[in-house]
Amino acid sequence: MDIATLLGLIGAFAIVIVAMLLGGSILVFVNIPSLLVVLGGTIFAVLMKFTLGQFLGAFSIAGKAFKFKTISPEDLLQEVVELADTARKGGLLALEGKEVSHEFLQKGISLLVDGHDPEVVRNLLNKDMKLAVERHEWGAKIFTNIGDVGPAMGMIGTLIGLVQMLSAMDDPKSIGPAMAVALLTTLYGAMLANMIALPIADKLTLRINEESRIQAMIIDSITAIQAGQNPRVVQGMLQTYIPSSKRATEDDK
Repeated sequence: MDIATLLGLIGAFAIVIVAMLLGGSILVFVNIPSLLVVLGGTIFAVLMKFTLGQFLGAFSIAGKAFKFKTISPEDLLQEVVELADTARKGGLLALEGKEVSHEFLQKGISLLVDGHDPEVVRNLLNKDMKLAVERHEWGAKIFTNIGDVGPAMGMIGTLIGLVQMLSAMDDPKSIGPAMAVALLTTLYGAMLANMIALPIADKLTLRINEESRIQAMIIDSITAIQAGQNPRVVQGMLQTYIPSSKRATEDDK
């Protein structure tokens, strides 16, 4: 579980709710027509931009913002050096049946054991990485669009409320509900965009970058192991993927 994402989401809503409670009853901030305009309007407007499969798939991809597990570059480096040492001593077939910590690394090892040409191995892994990145980019793009459309739908709701208010100025009792729709739709749109959609989109982009770096590191590792390079050479080559502060610690070890 990503504590930062969960803490940020809960903290943002907690602060807003506390501010509402300090100002009076929270029920005055609940308006069903406003919710329908913002949530319903945003969903259908964004759905127009994508296929149904892409739209629904984005919500499963959004889970990566809250729960995401991948190996650190430092741990991967140590694991790859051990695999390179095994392959150098016993050949590529010695890697068969080896348990590894990353699914993408396991796929690369399987390609090595099967005896594919280096160019074929690299092309297959690069293609797999590219397709995975594209799938996750669609998810981030959809939430970015939700963040863009949400405030716009809030503005539309505000205009609806203002029209209702101005058309019923002779009835004082209807002015309050119309103003509620006018103001609350703007509030809901801003909350949807800035407290949910855009943070999730940014976190998914971060996940894409993290996973792409790990997969690029694995591709270089598989290529080096297949070429029979010395484990020391492999280690030095992969150090570039590790931050300099942690790289220095590894060198000291």
